[in-house]
Parts: sequence; structure tokens; C-alpha cells
Amino acid sequence: MTVRVERTFDVDASPEDIWEFIADPAERARAISVVDRFDRRGETTIWHIDLPIPLVRRTLQVRTKDVERNPPTDVKFRGTSKAFTVTGKHTIAKADHSATVSNVFVVEGRAPGVERFFERNFEEEIGNLERALRRYLDEQ
Repeated sequence: MTVRVERTFDVDASPEDIWEFIADPAERARAISVVDRFDRRGETTIWHIDLPIPLVRRTLQVRTKDVERNPPTDVKFRGTSKAFTVTGKHTIAKADHSATVSNVFVVEGRAPGVERFFERNFEEEIGNLERALRRYLDEQ
């Protein structure tokens, strides 16, 4: 089964400033609540995640890699693990005095409950990403 989830939010910042955060795999990983830790290995970032779902009783390694980068407008990444594959795309569009960040994720589960978990928790996780981005911008 595959689930696709989308959410957009506006930020009072330039696309270039938002890009610095959203294009950084480490910043994206830190914002996700189920990422216990992550390791950078060249162009690959390995997320160590704990999913609170039945049949997944250990930390999963998700190998993520950016597959498209078009500064400062969009970045697309793909992550693979034994339990699921995720493709995420963040698009930044300039508005009058702000920018709109569009987020699209497609999750293909190979373990029962994975898609349901992502669908149920997507709003909270994108909220975490948005708050982390706003904190980052406030510190600049």
C-alpha cells in the first residue's frame, strides 16, 4: 500500500534563507520525532528511527539521499529501509514578502502499519519541521 500526504505553510523569509535549512539533510532529520539519531556518509544520510508500530521492535535504518536539488526552490530525497520507502519533496515558492513551503511525501510500506503511522502522524511531523525551520531562521 502507498500513502501520499501533502502540506503547505508560509514563512516570512526569503527562499534563499529557507533553502539553507530545508536543503540540509541533517536539519531535516533533526526535525523528525521518530529519528533517534542520524549518520552522514558522503551524500547519504542514515536515519535511525523508532516507529511505534507492531511488528517493528527494533530501530530501523533508513538510507536517505537527495535525488534532486534545484537551489533555492526545491529538494527531493528518497529513503529506503526494510520496512518502507519514502520519497519527500520540499518546494519553496516566493510570495510578496514571504515564501510558501510545500511538502509532499509518498510512503510505500513493506511492514504492516507503516503507511497508517505516517498518514496519522504527518501533520505533527510537518509541524515539527516548520517549528525547526522558524527557530533556525530566528537564530540567523
